[in-house]
Amino acid sequence: MTDSPPSPATLAAPWAPDSWKTKPIKQDVVYDNPQELETVLARVATLPPLVSSPEIDRLRAQLKDVAEGRAFLLQGGDCAESFDYCNPAPIEDKLKVLLQMSLVLIWGLRLPVVRIARMAGQYAKPRSSPYETVNGETILSYRGDNVNSIDPTCRRPDPKRLMDAYFHSAATINYVRLLLGAGFADIHQPKNWDLGHVRNKDIRREYQAIVTRLTDALEFMEVIGATDGRVSALNTVDLYTSHEALLLDYEQALTRPVPKPFVKSTQQKPYEPSTPPRNSLAPELCDWYNMSAHFIWIGDRTRQLNGAHVEYFRGVKNPVGVKVGPSMEADELVRVLDILDPLFEPGRVTLITRYGATKIGDYLPAHIKAVQGTKHKPVWCCDPCHGNTTTAPSGHKTRSFDAIITEITSNISIHNELGSRLSGVHLELTGEHVTECTGGSQELSHSDLPNNYQTFCDPRLNYEQSLDIAFKIARVYEAQRESSSRD
Repeated sequence: MTDSPPSPATLAAPWAPDSWKTKPIKQDVVYDNPQELETVLARVATLPPLVSSPEIDRLRAQLKDVAEGRAFLLQGGDCAESFDYCNPAPIEDKLKVLLQMSLVLIWGLRLPVVRIARMAGQYAKPRSSPYETVNGETILSYRGDNVNSIDPTCRRPDPKRLMDAYFHSAATINYVRLLLGAGFADIHQPKNWDLGHVRNKDIRREYQAIVTRLTDALEFMEVIGATDGRVSALNTVDLYTSHEALLLDYEQALTRPVPKPFVKSTQQKPYEPSTPPRNSLAPELCDWYNMSAHFIWIGDRTRQLNGAHVEYFRGVKNPVGVKVGPSMEADELVRVLDILDPLFEPGRVTLITRYGATKIGDYLPAHIKAVQGTKHKPVWCCDPCHGNTTTAPSGHKTRSFDAIITEITSNISIHNELGSRLSGVHLELTGEHVTECTGGSQELSHSDLPNNYQTFCDPRLNYEQSLDIAFKIARVYEAQRESSSRD
């Protein structure tokens, strides 16, 4: 049963950062002390933005390229971040695996790769029930580090954790900027692109060959003067942040007005793009940006057409994502797009499909056909992780690498058959050497899971499995390209 469509009056209603409060909300957090919450939110609202509007606009332009087939999207990171992940090693590991995966994809697809990390803000966790049972006792569910603690004795929602989330996000973003600015993405630096952890010799040899070919090509371009001494895409990269915008009070506090371009040009002293106007402008003279991240998405549990999350998302300038699963009816998908993308902006919305390897054939074709019947040009992105979660005999939640690959390759095939194109993948992964998913070139089995099972949320692809995914996607698109060249 789907929601009834919004009335014309609802669609025409003015938007404001707090207009979501007039709508029913799912996954809301109830705090014992509302006044304490308001005090924290008022403080967050005065803090500097975490990202800038020009960065968000640049991502919008790049996602337009993705939607129109000129680039590919790679989005990945933890299911839910922990505040403990805000230290150099986990940040470096995540950045490293995303950059290396993107290099493999560039080689296989012959397209630029847009990189978005589930990082620096992915601290909230939606739950199917507000309560869970731990050691025979019913307690409040863990809702993520920005709400409460994983410790069963500290489950009271604490507003101060929203402030902690802001500063952990800021520190993470700052370190990512430092790394990229210092040449972490430069493949000429062997210490930054060490392949020693890739234990499978065949994968290591193939990956090293790709890096060598790209390095040789760049050096050749430098010798003939083609790069003209400028920094190339192999020296530095864009990397954007993202999270599920679940806690709307926090998101509203970091939603900032930016004068529209024609307004800026009339100011004697233009405001910096990331700074709210000192004197309030009329709402119609501003664009509103969520400056907690470059990209935010609506989860499968909070995408109700008349709900608070869809209402909030429709008004921000950020590119946005929507999780699409088996419970999404085709006509409902079109109505979501109509609300979030009324101007038919290519790449404004990323549809993050999550069905499961055994169900994708039952649902994806109808969703593609429904969108093809409209003027919308979303980015089609495959999340092959969420629909393929199972429980091992040991009781560990896990995912099969083979099922993940099957969903990706099925996705590519279905899009091709319908004259569409899969333009991205959305993965839950880590750059660490955990044992949470089975399969891959390491051939991990259920018995291997206890060896280094670290997640407090959903299972993640480890470093080597993530590279395996990139290689397999690259091979599929390379084979398609070679087939097209022979035709």
